[in-house]
Amino acid sequence: MPFDLVAYLVIAALAVFVLVSLISILREYERGVVFTLGRFSGVKGPGIIILIPVVQQMVRVDLRTIVLDVPSQDVISKDNVSVKVNAVLYFRVVDPGKAVIQVENFMMATSQLAQTTLRSVLGKHDLDEMLSERDKLNADLQEILDSQTDAWGIKVANVEIKHVDIDESMVRAIARQAEAERNRRARIINAEGEHQAAERLVEAASTLAARPEAMQLRYLSTLYDIAGDKNSTIVFPVPIDLMRGLFSAATGASPSAAAPAPSPSDRGEGSGGRP
Repeated sequence: MPFDLVAYLVIAALAVFVLVSLISILREYERGVVFTLGRFSGVKGPGIIILIPVVQQMVRVDLRTIVLDVPSQDVISKDNVSVKVNAVLYFRVVDPGKAVIQVENFMMATSQLAQTTLRSVLGKHDLDEMLSERDKLNADLQEILDSQTDAWGIKVANVEIKHVDIDESMVRAIARQAEAERNRRARIINAEGEHQAAERLVEAASTLAARPEAMQLRYLSTLYDIAGDKNSTIVFPVPIDLMRGLFSAATGASPSAAAPAPSPSDRGEGSGGRP
């Protein structure tokens, strides 16, 4: 093989290598942080990026949402209950330059920050709040993490508490507490129902006392209800005023005369005769 041909092949191979080194292709969700002689020279992409070998270097950054699992953390609640809590964190890079320059490893830094924030925030709340107010706790965690990672060019989209694990003895205590709370509510509702029923009965009694004919209608309604139950014995309620009138007619005296006569002492007479 002639020497000139070998030289041409070597030169062509070097040219292809240099050309490959010059060109980089970034996907739509990727950005390249370019450094020229060690100095930040801008963020490029997506598409074809041409770099000068040796002089320029590029760091690829993924802009897609990253799902980070926060390991279980031992948390002591405000009411001194030891629990294990884990969460999941959703974040993405919004400023690739800051994510590369301001922090060494933004993934590790965000993970560690999420763990410490989870312990500090949940430690300020009672166990009942951890179990019943997760939405509020998630919002507090998201706000704190988003404000602290803003300097790294990271946007925390959401934080979700996954599990709150407690001891078996504490589970039984919570069950007893919930049962006692349900019994308390049932008694209160029962008492309120009796109170309202008593008020309605007082109102009904006042109405019936003011209108005697209403009492007669009530008697008839009660008889109608009893007749439909196939009872063998029916107690017929008779008004007291009607019975007094019958007794008066039987004795031949008026209702006013049927009253007992006053005693001598009531008339002011002595035991010895006239005064």
